[in-house]
Amino acid sequence: MIPNATVRNVLNFALFQAGWFVCVLYPTAGSLAVVAGILVMHFLLVSQHRVAEAQFIGAGIVLGGLLDTLWLRTGLLQIHSGDTAVIPPWLVGVWAVFMTTLCHSLGWIGRSRWMPWVFPPLAGPFAYWSATKLGAVSLPDPWLSLGALMAGWWLIFPLLLFLRRSLYPELEYAS
Repeated sequence: MIPNATVRNVLNFALFQAGWFVCVLYPTAGSLAVVAGILVMHFLLVSQHRVAEAQFIGAGIVLGGLLDTLWLRTGLLQIHSGDTAVIPPWLVGVWAVFMTTLCHSLGWIGRSRWMPWVFPPLAGPFAYWSATKLGAVSLPDPWLSLGALMAGWWLIFPLLLFLRRSLYPELEYAS
């Protein structure tokens, strides 16, 4: 593990960005191999509480996957890789690399009382909108879709922080 918290956070954010771009630019099951490598690097170099963080990441993948599945089934989000019954593997990968940031490079958001309610409902939908520009997803009715994405992120991000605080207190100030 890297001893310097700032270096860990910078590496964590860089790994997240790399994972996001690989998954969005190459939305195939093959992108999961890159995500797996990123997760290994994260756990070896960044994570201080590997077991708890792996559990937290798993919980976030499930919750995020349910939210994305809801958006897919309601038609608010469309993917270009087939079946919309469940989220595609590459989107699971995006959730996995995103979840690594909540204890590290984006951990500062959870230290504020108001930031979890303001920043994620803007940044989350921006990531989906960015993915539309790169051709990975579509927002059929952009304003309705973005509104639903904002509402979803307004709910899920504070929920994830609550889970971290309640079930994995050792991760609260891991960064």
